[in-house]
Amino acid sequence: MLIRSPSGIPSSEITPESVYLERRQFMQGLGVGAIAMAGLGLPSVGLAASDDARQALAFSPVAKKADNPFYTDEKAASFVEASSYNNFYEFGTNKTDPAKHAHTLTTDPWSVQVEGHVAKPGSYPLEDILKLMTLEERIYRLRCVEAWSMVIPWVGFSLADLISVFEPTSDAKYIEFTTLHRREEMRGQRSAFSTIDWPYTEGLRMDEAMNPLAFMSVGMYGKTLPNQNGAPIRLVVPWKYGFKSIKSIVKLRFTSSRPKTSWESIAPSEYGFYANVNPTVSHPRWSQAYERRLPSSLLRPSRIKTEMFNGYGDQVAGLYKGMNLRRYY
Repeated sequence: MLIRSPSGIPSSEITPESVYLERRQFMQGLGVGAIAMAGLGLPSVGLAASDDARQALAFSPVAKKADNPFYTDEKAASFVEASSYNNFYEFGTNKTDPAKHAHTLTTDPWSVQVEGHVAKPGSYPLEDILKLMTLEERIYRLRCVEAWSMVIPWVGFSLADLISVFEPTSDAKYIEFTTLHRREEMRGQRSAFSTIDWPYTEGLRMDEAMNPLAFMSVGMYGKTLPNQNGAPIRLVVPWKYGFKSIKSIVKLRFTSSRPKTSWESIAPSEYGFYANVNPTVSHPRWSQAYERRLPSSLLRPSRIKTEMFNGYGDQVAGLYKGMNLRRYY
């Protein structure tokens, strides 16, 4: 796959101006909607992007067959649940802060900077990237280190397909991902109490990034991502804890050495580089043997046992063969 310069693109492949302007008007018109959280056991919050405001996507639905690693018959959380209870520290540390405050984020125009050991570095507009990708839906469990999880129907494309566009060299052993740093729009980055050295960064080993489960999401529930869920493009690595699935990505850097990630830098005794879901390794301050599947409530807590690699062991266990997963947590 190849991203060409504008002069090399036939007019038949250029996005019509009306479609481009429609997208800009859509992105600029995201409003704030108040949605009640009855039954969740969570406070009522204002959503940064209402269900009606988001743009519908064209995608292939997940194939419902037993040998499909992307399929689950578990009940998905509702859109309200999935978009109202989030970790996105750029907008605050409370789970409801992103839905309250992420409406300030401008997501159009958006480009992804590609650096490091690749044959095709450069700044790639998101529209050009999406022209080369076939969108599909995958239903993934996403588990957070605080011992709660959700099942979400994501829309996007394989990370491996995106990587192939940039043609990494043999020196590319890792990928570092970087989130947008825009203090005027992301109130958490202005906080005097933040311990994060912005911008937020994450990383994967190259073989992890090339695994078929690794996914770049641009939507959920059939429509574009709400700001609070990582618009306009985010990573989903479902066998790892949620903080690995970095949001609002603006840079990919292909490196020969392991990058230092944000939470690993802040608290290395609590958050490791690999962050694989592992019920046998407790967080220093709590057990991770069980999780709370959202939606839940005081009367119906939905407490279930945590599965190794979040249940995706058949697909990813081979990546860590011979590794001490207590040491490399």
